[in-house]
Amino acid sequence: MSLRLRLFLLILSPLLLVSVLLGIWRFAVAQATAEDLFDRGLLAAALAISRDVAISEGDALSPRTRTLISNAGGGEVFYHVTGPGGIYVTGYAYPPAWRSPEETDEPRYKFAEYRKEPVRVLRMAETTTIGNLTGKTIVTVWQRMSDRNAFAADLARRAFAMIAALTATIAVLVWFGVDIGLRPLRGLHDAIERRSPDDLSRIQRAVPTEVTGIVATLNRLFGQVDQSIQTHQAFISDAAHQLRNPASALLVLAEALPNVSDPDEKHRREQDLIHAARTSARLAEQLLSLERLRHGGMGEVRSFDLNAMVEAVCADVAPDFLGRDLAFSFDPSQQPLPLRGDPVLIGEAVRNLIDNTLRHAGPDLSKVTVRLARDGSTACITVKDDGMGLPPDAEAVIFRRFGQLKPSEGSGLGLSFVQEVARLHGGRVAVSDDKGASFTVHLPLGLAD
Repeated sequence: MSLRLRLFLLILSPLLLVSVLLGIWRFAVAQATAEDLFDRGLLAAALAISRDVAISEGDALSPRTRTLISNAGGGEVFYHVTGPGGIYVTGYAYPPAWRSPEETDEPRYKFAEYRKEPVRVLRMAETTTIGNLTGKTIVTVWQRMSDRNAFAADLARRAFAMIAALTATIAVLVWFGVDIGLRPLRGLHDAIERRSPDDLSRIQRAVPTEVTGIVATLNRLFGQVDQSIQTHQAFISDAAHQLRNPASALLVLAEALPNVSDPDEKHRREQDLIHAARTSARLAEQLLSLERLRHGGMGEVRSFDLNAMVEAVCADVAPDFLGRDLAFSFDPSQQPLPLRGDPVLIGEAVRNLIDNTLRHAGPDLSKVTVRLARDGSTACITVKDDGMGLPPDAEAVIFRRFGQLKPSEGSGLGLSFVQEVARLHGGRVAVSDDKGASFTVHLPLGLAD
């Protein structure tokens, strides 16, 4: 259903309901009006007849009275007159039955039946003198109900016709009025439809107040899509740049290897080729992992103990420190650290932090400490070294993809990966420089299974 039709029906439905109720009310008013007018007509006819009977002493009715009787209220009026002592004077011989024993001077109305037709009857009594007799003259007048109903129906039809014409006029005005009111929306639709797929600029078109929320949402969505496209383009450009060097190194080593005749040199070249291949594979794996993380690519989410998980990671990397004659320590938290998330991703993030110290702490590195602590409802994983530390503006560079303070063996993706893992788990990464570099990952605690 179109918005125009929906608004039209929403406006017209209560209007039709009001029209029906108004029509019912007008019909009831028409009935009451007809009854009042016809009752007044009967009273006028009865008074005129009573006057003529008194004046003519029962001989005849005046022409004006006869005309009134024949046309009063739009229908014929029947009458019956009796003089003092109940003597028949004039009119129809047999009036409708009137079973009231009391006779009063006040006009009285009732419904009755005359010749098998429902009628409205008026009976009134007056003291008159006819000839040498003085007494009550009773005038009875009546009229068919069908005449009254026809008059009421005519009034109702006129009212219904007026209401129907007014409703139809309003319906036409509403239909075209809604169409005019919706023109800004159609203009907005046409303006957006004319845009090219590459045009993600903000909508600057003036729109009604009711549509400003939709336009603001579209502008925000366009901005997010544009930012996402720019991020992907930057990722593709950076990935191509970073993968070009390892690929070139692999190609050079592979081309030079068949020409090496010295066994020792050939063995060394083979090891270099293997190392370059591993570096390329590691870089490609980090790129894919980081891109999956940016799109919510978490694995199995479950509850686990952070102390046990980080201890296992430290046990795996400890031989690398021993081989370099470096001090390495792990300080677990004295309190339990139940965490809900992906233990594989968090473990890889901790491994990247530790590996980052080996690659970038400098030649003065002698000690690395991994410490766990609990701060209220937050678990803190701190990896600290005593190396050369970080410059003041390092944080703006090191968390950027492929961001490096200076050329090194690393890919520049490790800390970016750590930051994405923390974000996915509702946490954050803090950096400090106090006699070396210190990275702390803050993660919200969860209930253990």
